[in-house]
Amino acid sequence: MRERRIGILMNGVTGRMGANQHLMRSIVEIIRQGGVQAGGETIMPVPVLAGRSEERLRPLADRVAEATGGEPPRVTTDIAGAIADPASEIVFDASTTQHRPRVIEMAAEAGKALYCEKPIATTLAEALRLAAVCESSGIKNGVVHDKLWLPGLLKLRGLIERGFFGRILSIRGDFGYWVFSGHDAEQPPQRPSWNYRAEDGGGIISDMYCHWRYVLDGVFGDVCGPVTRLASWANVDLPERIDEQGKAYPATAEDSAYAMFLLGNSVMAQFNSSWCTRVRRDDLLTIQVDGTEGSAVAGLRECCVQTRSDTPRPVWNPDIPQAIDFYEGWTPVEPEAAYDNAFKAQWELFLRHVVADEPFPWSLREGAKGVQLAELGLRASSERAWVDVPELS
Repeated sequence: MRERRIGILMNGVTGRMGANQHLMRSIVEIIRQGGVQAGGETIMPVPVLAGRSEERLRPLADRVAEATGGEPPRVTTDIAGAIADPASEIVFDASTTQHRPRVIEMAAEAGKALYCEKPIATTLAEALRLAAVCESSGIKNGVVHDKLWLPGLLKLRGLIERGFFGRILSIRGDFGYWVFSGHDAEQPPQRPSWNYRAEDGGGIISDMYCHWRYVLDGVFGDVCGPVTRLASWANVDLPERIDEQGKAYPATAEDSAYAMFLLGNSVMAQFNSSWCTRVRRDDLLTIQVDGTEGSAVAGLRECCVQTRSDTPRPVWNPDIPQAIDFYEGWTPVEPEAAYDNAFKAQWELFLRHVVADEPFPWSLREGAKGVQLAELGLRASSERAWVDVPELS
């Protein structure tokens, strides 16, 4: 089978997500497995690492070489020149949201396929403009929708497709963990400081509501319809944090948000998102779905169900210890297949899309829907009101 080598300029991969999930656990693993099969060819990625600091890129390139047994990939701080290079057929961007539009525009102008992290922009108007730029240039484009390939959510989607729930009554998502402020030197922050500055594009709403939009559309949309209305409350719980230089800064972006999303068939989906919560649940993200015939709780990897016949019959009596163990009566959903890394799974689909023209519906225009939900979530919180979610033309 003929090998088709394809150059991928990877911008912003010195960050945690870009380095770990996109480079090492996706592109490097694709190289290690011998590429991706599509259209009678073997697609073999050839990454080029781009960023603002060659000092940070070099060790990352060495990690790639060690993992693949090959030469270190080329590194560059000249992003514009690397995009213009004919060897770069795909441009990937995992930089900050505020820098993303320029990378998207350069890729479109150069006629390169584009794949990027979300959110694609800080406002809906900008997101739609960037989608139109890509469409008018005719480039293939996509946005990361990684949670659709999480094993727990794949199991949940399978339950829906099999009609396990009967009529779905409600959806409840709980996400987050404690992100340390940095005031205690022994407990440094686990996330970059820009995430907590609104002026730098930070905020949990812009980060997580993009996820909740494609999860609601991709997992529940076929049976529950799209999001039609929402109410939201956002707050800055920790007003001061410590940055990477050890200096205190005011946290101007919300670090907790609570939303009610009304779906097309009047099903209510509630999602809590917080960087200021301590976890006492099955996983960092859990989604509970209740239906007339049964319920399920899905985490990142596992999913448990309880049928109508296994549902306990509690009686309210706060004067005696609870006699029922509510964790009993739930059955794990067995995997139907071996699940791959969620980011890698979508990367393989995008590579097939670019080389063999296979379908890839997760375009920048789809990504704009997440930006829309985030923008409306901030508006709903500010106005203390329900707001409609109009369909994007």
